[in-house]
Amino acid sequence: MTGPLELMIVRALMVVFRVAGAFTFMPLFGSAAIPVRVKAVIVLLFSIVLFPHAHVVVTQLSVSSLAGLALSETMLGLLMGLCFQFVLEAVQIAGQLAGFQISFSLVNILDPQSNIETPVLANFQQMIVLLLMLQMNVHHWILRAVQKSFDRVPPGTISFSAEHLRGLFRAADAMFIAGMQLAAPLVLATMVIDVTVGFVSKAAPQVPVMFLSIPIKTLVGFAVLALAMGVWPSFFEKQFAHALSWTWRVLEPAR
Repeated sequence: MTGPLELMIVRALMVVFRVAGAFTFMPLFGSAAIPVRVKAVIVLLFSIVLFPHAHVVVTQLSVSSLAGLALSETMLGLLMGLCFQFVLEAVQIAGQLAGFQISFSLVNILDPQSNIETPVLANFQQMIVLLLMLQMNVHHWILRAVQKSFDRVPPGTISFSAEHLRGLFRAADAMFIAGMQLAAPLVLATMVIDVTVGFVSKAAPQVPVMFLSIPIKTLVGFAVLALAMGVWPSFFEKQFAHALSWTWRVLEPAR
């Protein structure tokens, strides 16, 4: 016999597991710069707010069923967090490509989001995107997405399949495409400079164009990057909207 107290405890735990899983990879909320205790308090407070929206479907309160339910809720939260984190990973890919082209690939600093060394240009671009994310209230989108997930997929109704994995791979494909699109203007501009330097060095071998190519590529790269940042707000607004749609596509097989 399942009593009301047991059901309430199960509901509370399932909400905590899903929110904790989502916040593990979510941009900003999953940052390694935030202390673990602060993250725990944020997860607890948000779980309390979401508790009335969670309606757990439980047939029996055995140890195996509860363990499976906790694991599925955590996995679902992790999938949601990954879909949004892919946007920042696209920025990392673009920053690494751009940094290689303007000779900044060897300059690494500690990324406060992940506590690993990343190219300085990739870290710089990621900081700008995080500021854009706050300015566009994307963190509110994320919180609302977690809240609506309890309506779309109530705890206890999840059934994972290969379709979830395919949906995650499709979101990863979109990440690589977005990263290439973001780095394309700077990469094309520096490639034009490389081709021009090659022709000049063949036509006039006595001119030390190879020594001038690196500073020219750096200056042109920064100029192109500054111009490209003018379209970043609209570009990343679309990317975060796509990330939200990726989240619903990943959740779709679980309905």
